[in-house]
Amino acid sequence: MTSVELKTPAGKADGTVDLPEEIFDVQANVALMHQVVVAQQAAARQGTHDTKTRGEVRGGGKKPYRQKGTGRARQGSTRAPQFVGGGVVHGPTPRDYAQRTPKKMKAAALRGALSDRARAGQLHIVTELVTGEKPSTKAAKSVLAAVTQAKRVLVVLHRDDEYSWVSLRNLPEVHLLWADQLNTYDVLVNDDVVFTKAAYDAFVAGPVRGKTVKASARSGEVTEGSDEK
Repeated sequence: MTSVELKTPAGKADGTVDLPEEIFDVQANVALMHQVVVAQQAAARQGTHDTKTRGEVRGGGKKPYRQKGTGRARQGSTRAPQFVGGGVVHGPTPRDYAQRTPKKMKAAALRGALSDRARAGQLHIVTELVTGEKPSTKAAKSVLAAVTQAKRVLVVLHRDDEYSWVSLRNLPEVHLLWADQLNTYDVLVNDDVVFTKAAYDAFVAGPVRGKTVKASARSGEVTEGSDEK
């Protein structure tokens, strides 16, 4: 079983954390990761693009000139595709780009991406990013600088760690995710992955299942209308 150093906010080692081989030491399937990433990007497309056909363009009801005797080709409307301002032939219409990807394929691709980062020494775990009772972007940024020098960093946080979220959300080189949002694309598109210890434990433990599961949200995610009855 491989392990990674557990770093403190001061950048010092505070023991090691064992990485489960079934998650962080598996063979990366490049084709599978590519398929999952393409499906994720396709699902993010809005698909609201639309063009008007000759039947949808306004105007053009009058015949532009008589049928015969002009020496020109016969035309019935100025909204035909060959006219400026006319309709579009075979243009895009609203559609759904989502691709069906089984959960097991997504999980296998994520394990492969995390294993690749772990083997390359691009996976880090810190005890916490912010100490104290208030957010601090300066403090959180110094912690990340002590852990990694990568240009693009993915930081994985626990749902309860709102101070760290507020501290890092405005840094352009940092991408934030909750532990239950971790996905293959974000792991691959960023250079290094940084877990807080709480987020790492929550991710390794896996999603909570059963009848006792309750949905939770941060205070910023609760809408004003939720109090209305």
